[in-house]
Amino acid sequence: MANVITPITRLLIANRGEIARRIIRTAHDMGISTVAIYADGDAQAPFVTEADSAVALDGRTTAETYLDVDKVLAACRRSGADAIHPGYGFLSENEGFAQAVIDAGIKWLGPTPEVIGLMGDKLSAKRLMDEAGVPILPGIEISADTDITAAAKEIGYPVLVKASAGGGGRGMRVVEQEADLQAAVEGAKREAGSSFGDDTVFLEKWLAVSRHVEIQILGDTHGNLVHCYERECSIQRRHQKIIEEAPSPAVTDAIRARMGDAAIAAAKKLGYSSAGTVEFLLSGDDFYFLEVNARLQVEHPITEEIIGKDLVREQIRVAEGETLSFTQEDLSINGHAIEARLYAEDPAKGFLPSPGPVLAWTPSTVGKARFDSGVETGSEISTQFDPMIAKVIVHAATRREAAGRLARVLET
Repeated sequence: MANVITPITRLLIANRGEIARRIIRTAHDMGISTVAIYADGDAQAPFVTEADSAVALDGRTTAETYLDVDKVLAACRRSGADAIHPGYGFLSENEGFAQAVIDAGIKWLGPTPEVIGLMGDKLSAKRLMDEAGVPILPGIEISADTDITAAAKEIGYPVLVKASAGGGGRGMRVVEQEADLQAAVEGAKREAGSSFGDDTVFLEKWLAVSRHVEIQILGDTHGNLVHCYERECSIQRRHQKIIEEAPSPAVTDAIRARMGDAAIAAAKKLGYSSAGTVEFLLSGDDFYFLEVNARLQVEHPITEEIIGKDLVREQIRVAEGETLSFTQEDLSINGHAIEARLYAEDPAKGFLPSPGPVLAWTPSTVGKARFDSGVETGSEISTQFDPMIAKVIVHAATRREAAGRLARVLET
């Protein structure tokens, strides 16, 4: 039976900044009209002017704009868009939003709402991955009647207190000794409750020495799945990634094969479609499931560079009902790619966000770097949103060359 293809003609991007521009670029290349939505402070932002049309959300804060499901859906209806791409952050992993989009008869460029819900709860995700045969770290949910002292002893110190919902390092505490356990649990619960509206936390074995390695996955609605190799994301600050590279210098061919198989097993268990990432902690030759990000990742460009494929294009094709345009056998690693995130921050003030106008923006022309940016000269950096303003991506034949090229690009 032939695939039923329903082409997307007008795509609304439920996001802002560099990822909105990134999605617009591919959509335009595919002949698809684009719609931007924007907060008051973003009215003159590059992503708004580059879209074919734009709808004001009439608000300044995140809650008043990009997180307002009703406003986003109203903008979609008003614009006549037949599909929504959520980018990353904001509503991209909101199960209710994804379901509301689908219920409105609009194509959703992401995994199913059911998958988003399962992966949004880290405890349910761990249980599913255990069933799928994916290695997991020992963990125990903390409820009102849990003996946390006994639970921590069972797991073995050091332990990590971790929020079941959300991410970004919020609701997380590393505990080295029993004396600090109660305060850490209470603090993590408070932070998780205020950040995510869910104060469920659990204890997990803490690996003092590990690497953060993730596998990019892609699936279509016809049961086809591929993994696009790994990315190394261990260089972080306050649990936020800063430098990412692909492939990982710590991953051997044997580990890569096992980790790729585990990512595919996870995706099959979920019935995954669209783009996503299966994250692991790597310790020596062993790795353990961390979480699934049911969306496109900030660092997806380095994967695109080493496999020579456009991941946003695949997301669009999948939403239209197409099969993936390549198989696992078609993929191989070509060279090495590194990405650096550029933030509007003040190093003299502990890297606090530094709002204000961008007086000059001139991306370097050396090193053949790819700049995915959300700003131009004259753009305004707001206190309302994340201070990341651009990503610099370089690709070279070897890791050493890529690192040297990135350093030169950042210097100039």
